[in-house]
Amino acid sequence: MPRYSVILVMILVVLGCGKKVDFIPKAKGYPRIDLPKHGYSVIKEKHPFTFEMANEAVLLKDTYAKAGDHWVIVKYPKLNATIQLTYYPLNNDLKKLQGIVNDAYKLTSKHQIRAYSIDEKIYNAPNGTRATVLNITGNVPSQMQFFTTDTTKNYLRGAIYLQTATDNDSLAPVIDYLKTDCLHLINTLKWRK
Repeated sequence: MPRYSVILVMILVVLGCGKKVDFIPKAKGYPRIDLPKHGYSVIKEKHPFTFEMANEAVLLKDTYAKAGDHWVIVKYPKLNATIQLTYYPLNNDLKKLQGIVNDAYKLTSKHQIRAYSIDEKIYNAPNGTRATVLNITGNVPSQMQFFTTDTTKNYLRGAIYLQTATDNDSLAPVIDYLKTDCLHLINTLKWRK
């Protein structure tokens, strides 16, 4: 029996070496992402603010243990993404405002380990809202953050989060889509009296 095994191995070696096959690695693929058309509606929930959000999204209460009464999440189920919004009443307390603004910068700076750049701009919306917008590039959990305030009564901070492990370069269309929605939110933001 061992004699037949040796002969079988030799035949396989001879046949296996006969034809040379070139191996060509396949290019890395990217997931297909079908983005919905932009369409917006005014939120119906009662908060100290109002804005228009995407029709494809749902507005949920933030369930974080330390969340305030008016912390909300704009969830995009089809895109596996969220825009987290945190609201603080200021009550004419400038020290409180300064502390909250410092916290916003601290939260953004946590991305410096993986970010290629953090670009800060002051955005002046047509509705009169002025916001600080921070665009973060690189494989970071939040690609855009912003905050806006009327400096006396209201403060709102927003951050985009993608709930996926896919590299951000392949998610660029989704990130751009969400950034457009964030700017639309800022453009339509109004403080309730």
